[in-house]
Amino acid sequence: QVQLVESGGGLVQAGGSLRLSCVASGSIRSFYSMAWYRQAPGKQRELLAIILCDDSTNYTDSMKGRLTISRDNAKNTVYLQMNSLKPEDAAVYYCNARIKYKQWWGQGTQVTVSS
Repeated sequence: QVQLVESGGGLVQAGGSLRLSCVASGSIRSFYSMAWYRQAPGKQRELLAIILCDDSTNYTDSMKGRLTISRDNAKNTVYLQMNSLKPEDAAVYYCNARIKYKQWWGQGTQVTVSS
């Protein structure tokens, strides 16, 4: 069973930055993709950024230019660097790992942005 543990969330002022981390219990090289999602109260969970096994990346248009997803295979960790944060970015941020027919989720990390 794969376990994903997120960290790095917290309270930040508008315009600030955070770097989220997601540590996997196994080798992240085994996953087809790893991604970051977020879910704000009363809203659906949305995909923010994804990194594939070939290291290609893609970002949601709503935050493009403010996000960078990266991975450190040696540490089994995926990161999400978020810049120029806005109050509307406040949400629980989740890590996701996927193989062909299965996916796993972390427990989430809360991000709060003060105006």
